[in-house]
Amino acid sequence: MDGGFGTASRDSYKFLWAGLHAGKVLTRPMGKGLLNGQFEVAAEVIPLWQAYTPKYLRANCYVVGDELDCSNLFPTGGTYTGVSVTPLILRWNLAPRGHFLPWIQGAGGLIWTNHKFPPVGPYPIPGHLGTSVFNYTPQFGLGVHYFVKPKQSISISANAVHISNASMGDSNPGVNASVQFSIGYTWWK
Repeated sequence: MDGGFGTASRDSYKFLWAGLHAGKVLTRPMGKGLLNGQFEVAAEVIPLWQAYTPKYLRANCYVVGDELDCSNLFPTGGTYTGVSVTPLILRWNLAPRGHFLPWIQGAGGLIWTNHKFPPVGPYPIPGHLGTSVFNYTPQFGLGVHYFVKPKQSISISANAVHISNASMGDSNPGVNASVQFSIGYTWWK
């Protein structure tokens, strides 16, 4: 289960999601000192992804000749539901320290939402019809596995996630930074 919040101009945004993470350790332990560890590649599928944003009214506006023509006001913002897939997670598992196995990672994924995310407004921008239902999620995180049994651990992590449509929509306001926390249970082979 994961949750988080936006930062800076998106600090009123909240996030919640649940899904599955699978990974495979590819190397034997290597490196020296604090960086001694193993390389892992992983992926995540998040069938329940939600963002909660402020609600407000906005209008779509167009320049027609020398005049600005705007639609009636309509509601935007609120709850956005979607699906997230992170097909590539590159993780460095540091050497175990007792029951703890710390790690750092970089990843990239994609989110699809039921409405264009993030919402744009409340001020009309001529010719601007919103963002996109598809967004990319480059991210960086760190976490720790706490082993409760030899092959089972509780996993806790924090990720800095950027949400952006890479200018595929009419606009790319993005969520420049969100901090997302997760807790999970891991079974090891």
